[in-house]
Parts: sequence; structure tokens; C-alpha cells
Amino acid sequence: MYLWPLFRVMALVAMAPVFGAQSVPVRIRVGFSVALTLVIAPVLPPVPVVDPLSSAGLMIVIHQVLIGLAMGFALKLVFGAFVLAGQLIGQSMGLGFASMVDPLNGVQVPVVSQFYQVLVTLIFLSLNGHLVLLEVLADSFRTLPVGPNGLAMSGVWDLVIWGGQMFSGAVLISLPAVTALLVANIAFGVMTRASPQLNIFAIGFPITLLLGVVVMLVTLPVISPQLNNLMSDVFALMQKLAAGGT
Repeated sequence: MYLWPLFRVMALVAMAPVFGAQSVPVRIRVGFSVALTLVIAPVLPPVPVVDPLSSAGLMIVIHQVLIGLAMGFALKLVFGAFVLAGQLIGQSMGLGFASMVDPLNGVQVPVVSQFYQVLVTLIFLSLNGHLVLLEVLADSFRTLPVGPNGLAMSGVWDLVIWGGQMFSGAVLISLPAVTALLVANIAFGVMTRASPQLNIFAIGFPITLLLGVVVMLVTLPVISPQLNNLMSDVFALMQKLAAGGT
């Protein structure tokens, strides 16, 4: 009753953003998974009576882990879109070398990506995205109950296609800043051709840096609608995965 759902819950908590951040201790993640399972399990459909140490029990464990990982990975791609957008903007404005540790993934990312990561995390929590995620997780046990059946191939293919949304979303987010910085670089090139004695490297970097910060400030109101659209799409995908890909 509690063992099979625990594997799906733990897999999602380990993979999903915010819950599975590297800065969150493993004990807290395990404790949260156990507490969440204790709340969800009593209202779930009956689970199959299978020996956990048998081959059938092992297949059920694998299916539950894959379902949780797929749902968490789909949501993680949304946050990855903003990290990639920050990398594109940072490289365009000359801050690609300035990096810091990302607490969610435990890797080095540009400071612009870290800024977008923190901003998106706060918006995600303010929109109750974490509660929607837990609701989708609980509903997944009804649409795709614990059993020998797992993710359908159509659902896996939809998840692969959804990976492209990370790149297209990153381009849409970073397009205003990258375009403005490209125009500025073209203007610097014209200035260099018109006046070769002008030290463009001395004035180009501060202007590019200032322009990038201004464009980021101007485009901040667009971040929330873009995140809302991506969240609506990813939760619909997660529900489709939980429905067996149909």
C-alpha cells in the first residue's frame, strides 16, 4: 500500500526543481517523500499484491521510478529554458565568464542564468506551482495506477519532443536582449570602420554591459506570462504521461 507509491513519489521529488535541489539535504527529501506518501497512499486505488523481491515486483519498481523521473524531468526542462536564456544573454553582454554555483543543479552557471533561476523559482512558488505539481502527482495514481504497466512509448516520445521546448523557450526569452546587443555590436563595428583610432574595447564593454542590464530590466514583466504558458504546457504533458500517453 505504501511501498509502490513511495518509489514514484521519491523519483519525482529527486528530479523536480525546488524539491530536488542540490541545496536540499537528502534526509529532508527522503522525509518529505515519506510524509507525502503517507498522505496520498490511503486514498489511492488498491495496489497489486506482488512479492517485492520477485521479478514482477522489480518491474513495478522500475515503472514507478520511470514515471516519477519523467514527470520531474519535464518540469525541470522549463527551468532549464530560463537557465539557457540567461547563458545566451550573458554571453552577448560579456558576462559569460562571470559564473557561480547553481544551488538547484550544483553546477557552474553564468550570473545572469542564476538571476533568472532565482526569479523563476520565486514566481513558480508564488503561482502555487508546487501545489499543482503535488496535485498532478496524486492524480497520476488514478489515471496510471500502480501495476505492471508503465509509460507508453507515445508518452516517452512526447517527453522527447518536449525537450525542444527548452531551446525554443530560451530563444523567445532571450530574443529581445540578444537582438538589442547585436544591434549595439553592429553599431560599434560601424564606429570602428569610421574611426579606426577609437579604442572600441575601452568603451564597448561598459556600454554593452549597461545595455544588457537595461534590456533585462525592461523585459522582466514578460517573464511571468512566459513561465505561466510553459507551466500550463508542462502540466498538461505530465497529465498525459500519467494517463499512459493517451
